[in-house]
Amino acid sequence: MKTKAVRLYGKKDLRLEEFELPQIKENEILAKVVSDSLCMSSYKASSQGTDHKRVPDDVAENPIIIGHEFAGELVEVGAKWADKFKAGDKFSIQPALYYEDGPVGVLSAPGYSYQHIGGDATYVIIPNEVMEKNCLLAYKGEGYYPASLAEPLSCVIGAMHANYHTTPGSYVHKMEIVEGGKMAILAGVGPMGLAAINYVLRREDRKPSLVVVTDVDQTRLDRAATILPIEFAQSRGIDLRYINTGKMKNPVEELKAISGGTGYDDVFVFAPVKPVVEQGDAILAFDGCLNFFAGPGDPTFSASFNFYNVHYAYTHVVGTSGGNTADMVEALEMMSKGLDPAGLVTHIGGLDAVAEATNHLPEIPGGKKLIYTHINFPLTAISEFEEKGKTDPVLKNLADICKKNKGLWSVEAESYLLSNYSK
Repeated sequence: MKTKAVRLYGKKDLRLEEFELPQIKENEILAKVVSDSLCMSSYKASSQGTDHKRVPDDVAENPIIIGHEFAGELVEVGAKWADKFKAGDKFSIQPALYYEDGPVGVLSAPGYSYQHIGGDATYVIIPNEVMEKNCLLAYKGEGYYPASLAEPLSCVIGAMHANYHTTPGSYVHKMEIVEGGKMAILAGVGPMGLAAINYVLRREDRKPSLVVVTDVDQTRLDRAATILPIEFAQSRGIDLRYINTGKMKNPVEELKAISGGTGYDDVFVFAPVKPVVEQGDAILAFDGCLNFFAGPGDPTFSASFNFYNVHYAYTHVVGTSGGNTADMVEALEMMSKGLDPAGLVTHIGGLDAVAEATNHLPEIPGGKKLIYTHINFPLTAISEFEEKGKTDPVLKNLADICKKNKGLWSVEAESYLLSNYSK
């Protein structure tokens, strides 16, 4: 079968090409990709080429397909997996295989390391090791884009699970955020911050009593409050507040005052900015845990941490990068029950838009760029649909659909696009 895919040959060398996939083996699965969400990690892989830890040294001769936040449906299932999967099943992929040894190596992952599997393709071959590691995951919800966004949602789920707290006199740490505790999400209205808020508000097993979300961009704060309103949080028993720290004379004192003077049990930092990290440290409560979620590009990045409080107030720090397979399963289950990650998506595009968008991702404002691999469609902000719809009837109708959904993408919009846009 022929596939079209965006392949990496070297630094910033991404090419959209059509080529023949080999016949699947009895331990492989042929799959149709429907959607893929572009990630900064793909930008890093393209920028670094073979210097990237997950990219093979021979990509110039054996290019890999990029993209790792993808979803679609299975087309043909090899005999080995026929009792577990069937054609027509919708799927998502956990790209982190966590191999300790073996032929794929420690860091190999779909979207970085394979010639025949990656999200920015029309059809792919899912290799045996993905199924062996239980990284081919069923999705039973509506549409496809939620499953594409399961991987980024799993990252914030993993962050929540990774926080820990202590018990006096015991050396056994209690994992997780504090039930009924106070939480701060700093620089928290970007795509991943929104995912974190959405998850916190919809968890059934554990929730804080107070969630303070900060940023210095009022427009982004207002958008977040529209997507994830404080009224919904109240219905869940959570006091949610959106705070512009840029308007505060003394953010640390004022944020502490909002907590009732105690500080915050769980603080999440969503920007690799030194003053934000130090602000997070300064507002920690006794036994408070600071989760440094944002991945810095600078390997020498550092910030001050109050070690007096580490010693006497039991404050501590953790860092998380990505979620595991259990986090992906949890994300897919929550979305099948109604969690909609559409607030992360700000742009829609086709396969023809991937190479240019990936190589310039840091320069494109907004949140997630969602790609539909079986159409040609220039990368377009949802906010531009109405204006561009004056000359494009499909975009006009998409604008109307999005307007009905608070300006957000939706299963209805996805279905309309896939049914009406030229293949």
